[in-house]
Amino acid sequence: MSTAKKSSLELFRLKKTLASLTKKEGRGTELVSVYVPPGKQISDVINTLRDEYGTASNIKSTTTRKNVMDAIVKVQQRLKLFKEPPENGLVIFCGAIPQNGPGSERIETYVIQPPEPIHIYLYRCDARFHTEYLQEMLREKETYGILLIDTSDATLATLQGRRLEIVRKLTSGVPGKTRAGGQSARRYERLRDMRLQEYFTRVGQHANDEFLPIENFKGMILGGPGPTKYDFEKGGYLNYMLKDKVIDVIDTSYVEEQGVKEVVDKAPEIMRKVRYIEEKKIMQQFLYEVGHDTGLITYGEEYVRRALEAGSVKTLLLFDELDLSRVTLKCNACGYQEQQTLKNQNLVSLGQTLQGKPCPKCKAPAIGIGETQDIVDNFAQLAEYTNAEVEIISGETEEGQMLKNSFGGIAAMLRFSAQG
Repeated sequence: MSTAKKSSLELFRLKKTLASLTKKEGRGTELVSVYVPPGKQISDVINTLRDEYGTASNIKSTTTRKNVMDAIVKVQQRLKLFKEPPENGLVIFCGAIPQNGPGSERIETYVIQPPEPIHIYLYRCDARFHTEYLQEMLREKETYGILLIDTSDATLATLQGRRLEIVRKLTSGVPGKTRAGGQSARRYERLRDMRLQEYFTRVGQHANDEFLPIENFKGMILGGPGPTKYDFEKGGYLNYMLKDKVIDVIDTSYVEEQGVKEVVDKAPEIMRKVRYIEEKKIMQQFLYEVGHDTGLITYGEEYVRRALEAGSVKTLLLFDELDLSRVTLKCNACGYQEQQTLKNQNLVSLGQTLQGKPCPKCKAPAIGIGETQDIVDNFAQLAEYTNAEVEIISGETEEGQMLKNSFGGIAAMLRFSAQG
């Protein structure tokens, strides 16, 4: 699976995990968070934890002392599985989480390999897990260009996450439409148009110079009052690679710093469009294959699962709010297993239904719920085995809702025709 394509799945998984972790609370300061940046010696981290273990032995509360020391030991055990931190570092959360009130605590451990390098070394013992450094990774990291223009001035700025920087301000030198005395109207307009073209060329060159070299440049927002921005866009003043990156043209009241702030206020919605555009392209390709009956698609859980097992899936499409789990039922007497897919809300009732139910194979009343896996993780795992790409499609787009309502939220584009 390519790195670019894997990112939507990785970020989906990280977002889901962090949402769960932020809701977890300990009885006291019993939850351990450890961040290990790439390049840090694992042995140094284990030594730090050994010192913290000694400090924890002085905690007065018997329960808190035991829970903290147990969590530190669990983290040390996980760290020993690594000779060195992975490429992007390592984050481990561990602690005693209450299950059903006081006395029901159970040690839970979560090991996360971040989607990008972490730059912090941290040990923290608190009543909550410190997920904020990973939460920051979910914020938009790509850089966007902002170009505001009218006939008098132009401003170029970059926006990366929450960091806004104005990189260049230009004045046009173009005279107003009022004709200077003694000049014919036609000659004056001709001279003004020449100056305007020179100004547009200069702005385009500066935009090319400022924006094209930027790594992870995601797109450009073009704005300004009046029609000038449209004249500039249509005039071919931007390098073709930059022109293809124009994601929106918007009206602003100003072209200087106030105008840039107007764009920033509207930017979250504009930036969301970027991923939406990517998702739309993916879904439009899928719908093209559907409409032309090429045999290069399949949909529905059963058919997609079969195609994945056969290794014929090129791109797997998964709706981001499926709310389904893949459950393994296992007989503790004879080892018989079967798998079912059901809604998460039915997991509890399934457990109750299985009580005393005979095993289909040995007839002993020993069948129960074994492993439970989120359906997205289950399908993504199958995709990874066969190097299929995975795209998580948001329900906030019309195409995402179509994937859910018309195709069950699970679909695939195939490497070769299913009709052949």
